[in-house]
Amino acid sequence: MGNRGMEDLIPLVNRLQDAFSSIGQSCNLDLPQIAVVGGQSAGKSSVLENFVGRDFLPRGSGIVTRRPLVLQLITANTEWAEFLHCKGKKFTDFDEVRQEIEAETDRVTGANKGISPIPINLRVYSPNVLNLTLIDLPGITKVPVGDQPADIEHQIRDMIMQFICRESCLILAVTPANTDLANSDALKLAKDVDPQGQRTIGVITKLDLMDEGTDARDVLENKLLPLRRGYIGVVNRSQKDIDGKKDIKAALAAERKFFLSHPAYRHLADSMGTPHLQKVLNQQLTNHIRDTLPAFRSKLQSQLLSLDREAEEYRQYRPDDPSRKTKALLQMVQQFSVDFEKRIEGSGDQVDTVELSGGAKINRIFHERFPFELVKMECDEKEMRREISYAIKNIHGIRTGLFTPDMAFEAIVKKQVVKIKEPCIKCIDLVVQELINTVRQCSDKLDSFPHLREETERIVTTHIRDRESRAKEQVLLLIDVQLAYINTNHEDFIGFAKYVIRKGWLTINNISIMKGGAKEYWFVLTAESLSWFKDDEEKEKKYMLPLDNLKVRDVEKSFMSSKHMFAIFNTEQRNVFKDNRFLELACDTLEEVESWRASLLRAGVYPERVESESSGPSENFSMDPQLERKVETIRNLVDSYMAIVNKCIRDLMPKSIMHLMINNVKEFINAELLAQLYSAGDQNALMDESQEQVQRREEVLRTHHALKEALAIIGDISTTTISTPLPPPVDNSWLSAGAGLLLRAPRLRAGCLRDRDPLGEVLLRLRLAPDPWAGPTERLPAFPGETSPFICAFLSLLSSLYLLHAFLVILKYSSQVHKHMLECLANALQVYSLFTCS
Repeated sequence: MGNRGMEDLIPLVNRLQDAFSSIGQSCNLDLPQIAVVGGQSAGKSSVLENFVGRDFLPRGSGIVTRRPLVLQLITANTEWAEFLHCKGKKFTDFDEVRQEIEAETDRVTGANKGISPIPINLRVYSPNVLNLTLIDLPGITKVPVGDQPADIEHQIRDMIMQFICRESCLILAVTPANTDLANSDALKLAKDVDPQGQRTIGVITKLDLMDEGTDARDVLENKLLPLRRGYIGVVNRSQKDIDGKKDIKAALAAERKFFLSHPAYRHLADSMGTPHLQKVLNQQLTNHIRDTLPAFRSKLQSQLLSLDREAEEYRQYRPDDPSRKTKALLQMVQQFSVDFEKRIEGSGDQVDTVELSGGAKINRIFHERFPFELVKMECDEKEMRREISYAIKNIHGIRTGLFTPDMAFEAIVKKQVVKIKEPCIKCIDLVVQELINTVRQCSDKLDSFPHLREETERIVTTHIRDRESRAKEQVLLLIDVQLAYINTNHEDFIGFAKYVIRKGWLTINNISIMKGGAKEYWFVLTAESLSWFKDDEEKEKKYMLPLDNLKVRDVEKSFMSSKHMFAIFNTEQRNVFKDNRFLELACDTLEEVESWRASLLRAGVYPERVESESSGPSENFSMDPQLERKVETIRNLVDSYMAIVNKCIRDLMPKSIMHLMINNVKEFINAELLAQLYSAGDQNALMDESQEQVQRREEVLRTHHALKEALAIIGDISTTTISTPLPPPVDNSWLSAGAGLLLRAPRLRAGCLRDRDPLGEVLLRLRLAPDPWAGPTERLPAFPGETSPFICAFLSLLSSLYLLHAFLVILKYSSQVHKHMLECLANALQVYSLFTCS
């Protein structure tokens, strides 16, 4: 089998599997293992019981294996079992092992046929087993029963695929012999993940249950559906044997007798049966581990390097040392401060690529969310104009005012400024929430000490809340400052005369054909005039039309034009544009026409007829042109001034929050947090470890030790270990072609062979070639006479020629060479006849 180090490989993998399962992770290592795959009631569990020599697996109708069972077989002097979830408890009664498997299965899956991918780890020590690690997977089923979901087939398939898709997993495909091999679920799954057949071992069960006159010889000889690792046949106990408590040792003896006595299998008896299967699996798993050693060693080394630093810290850690606790407290507070500042200021390490957080999210609040809230604050245009109208009338009182009152402007502006308070307060709330989230994220590294984490979060969060109230007071003060004085001399505050209401392209239709016909110009509408230019660069002005005494009227759409039109005319019957009494303008869509009419209304250019459809007094305010002009003036002045206020608030809000909250919190964590923690209570209590941290330390140390041990054992393994190499790829071409004498007649008996092949007769008599079809008692008579050394040498040459002949026949070599070889063999036989005659 090889050296001692090679024999230790499977126990090593078992120890690694246990260590990684106990800490709830696989350390990203795909440990070499064998997965047992097959249909429901294919005999998978019986094969495993035959390996152990004990009845220990649940039995029954329907789906019995409902969780993966990781079965570790270990050679030992005594026989007992142990579960990973009951570590330390030895089971010597294997009936109790069965009951524990059933109870543990029901605990996770329920008692009504549910399934779960969580494995059960069972280790069996026995002098009757070879070192093996197998995973018994649930049988493939088609129809759900009990509480099983409708997609039970897909769930079981997905569970099986999780194991067999790994390159480190060998596949034991179990198929009953009394079913069609071409419909085998196990072989189909294996073919999906292992198309080259390098990891698949076929097992044929229930050979004793085949119909009379049929056998699975072609399958076991790897001729029907060839596998690179071949097939092994086994005979399990029948249900009657199980019910009658037939001993497994007696069953193995009966299995051996079956293969020796069956005419179709007796020539394969030494390569069939459960003991041989166990040996093959042990050898192939060991070889598979050896083949994967380079990649396996690299993964072990990388995992060991990743745990080295942490394991060294845990190894030197003394929980009861006060100086260590003090040092750890200082380090963690300092690390918390560094992490908080990095999250706020930004850092190149530990970049979150999933979502915005920390400083990036606060920046988004400042420059995207807060401006959006200010824009949302804009009120309804109709409501605004009505408020301005009422303000003007109330200020004038009983008198009729000749000028636009400043007090109306100030009243409307102050009302709009007050509305800014709400988005400002909301902005502070969003920043506070993000600061608290950042504190919680930074405190994740304090999980080892739950009291310290809880106290740190409480102290910093309390300080943030205190600064929140200060920031809100300051922001409200900023709003009050804006309300205290309306600065109409601000450099960005534009007068109404310069205020541009609208710009856009319009077509002048009533230009004579002699002068070029309809043309498109760039129009600019202000409160005083309507101008148009050659293009939107506004360099070449074509005309400027004052808005005094102008009105708008509808113009019906011409049947020859696709554009929508309206006209501007003078109420005093004067020419509007050169010799034209009206200016006919056109737009591409009706929506554009309505938009221009609304803009002209804001500039004091009203429709020719105004019909009031309002039914209530609140909607029916005066449509006096002079009042409307005043309303439009104040409306535009309010827009101009509020733009200045919004710009100022948008600039001051981030600065105020940064100064009063964010920078202050950073300084507090750097300078005051440690002192606050010391004054909060007992420092020893703060540094008490969590139970999870204690377990984590033990698990890391145990995993680190297991990895070092694994590398040490792997390092002692000789790479020249003697073992069976992987078989060559199977050539399937002869299956369809029916090639060769030997393959065309696979069931020829010895007599037929001798009749058709005289050279075969000679070699069989001289015991130079075995008769593959001879029975255990069938023997050929010995060749008469003694053989001289010269004849022995000649016969050796004949043996080589015979083998070459068979090789050429199998490979279907060219007919010319084949004929030449037959002539050579005939001549050789003639020479041999001369020797025998002499």
